[in-house]
This record gives sequence, C-alpha cells and structure tokens, in this order.
Amino acid sequence: MAHLSDQALLRRIQQGDRQAIEYLIERYQRPLYNFALRFLGDGDAAADICQHAFIQLFTHADELHADESLRPWLFRVARYRCLDELRRNRTVPFSQMTAPDEADGPSPLEQVADAAPLPAELAERGDLQQILAEAIAALPVKFREVVTLRYVADLSFAEIGQVLGLPEATAKTHFHRAKPLLRAFLRARGITQTIS
Repeated sequence: MAHLSDQALLRRIQQGDRQAIEYLIERYQRPLYNFALRFLGDGDAAADICQHAFIQLFTHADELHADESLRPWLFRVARYRCLDELRRNRTVPFSQMTAPDEADGPSPLEQVADAAPLPAELAERGDLQQILAEAIAALPVKFREVVTLRYVADLSFAEIGQVLGLPEATAKTHFHRAKPLLRAFLRARGITQTIS
C-alpha cells in the first residue's frame, strides 16, 4: 500500500480501511513534525501538533474530496495549530524562540543527516541548523510560515498558497522578502553561506 498515492489512500480510509491511515502517517509524520518544530521551536508542541493533524485527518476523512491534494490540507491543519500555540504563548517574544537545546538530546532534524558524516561535519551542521532555526524564528510570522513550508516541508509555492489561503504570487513575494532578513541574521552571526 505504500506505493499508493495520497488520493488512493484517502479513498481507502473513506471506505473504512484503517491501515491506510498508517501509510499516510508514515509518509507525512516527519515533514509535519519538522514544520511545526521549526515554526515553534518546541519539540513537544510539534509532536502534539503532528498528532492532532492525523486525528483531524482520520475524523474528517469523509468530508475530504479524494481528488483534492492531501499534503496542503495536512500542512494547513498543522499551521492553524501552530498559530493557536503561538497565541496561547503570547508572552514569549518571537525573537527568543529557538530550537531545542543540545542538552535535551539531538533534534530530529540532526538525526536525519546523511549516513556517515565526519564528527566535525556533524558539529558544524548542528551549529548551522541551530542558527538557521533562530533566524527563521526571528522572522515575522507571515514570512516564517512561508519559509518553513518551503525549506522544511518542501512545498511548492502553489501548495504554500493553498495552505496559507494566499495567491501563489503572494507566497512567492513573502518568501523573497524573507530571504534578505535571513541573510542579514546569518551575516550578523558570521555566516556567509547564501540562502537560495
């Protein structure tokens, strides 16, 4: 069943095949978690948001159209939960939100690294991931959403527009306006790598 499209799996869920949901969870758990983690900087909240998105999928599967793209729908649900979480925690300034400390163990993003990097490369990547997470967290919310969906979730601008309820051109504009802000943040930290 893993080879089936999202739409085919959704049709199976709508027909009562509960195993099909497991394949969708396997397919989207990591991207949704990474999106929420980068958006909020909180691993526990990201896991809760991911779980909520799948519960929503299961409970509202009959309302979804099998020909509609499921990926943007899942990220839209996760985005709304992230925004709810930010509203609940308004007292925390956005500039202070960061990814989990290394003392909490390696982040799931660092565990996704390639098979056999050298230890020095791993340390450098971890530092860069932390700085990039801080740069993204410092962005205004409307830019942070687009950047996170583009870089972390690897959504197209059309899909980002669907998730955010924006025209595709506006999603592109937000993304291109965020890039100089990210570059400035990275330059202030002594990082000269380019943001594409």
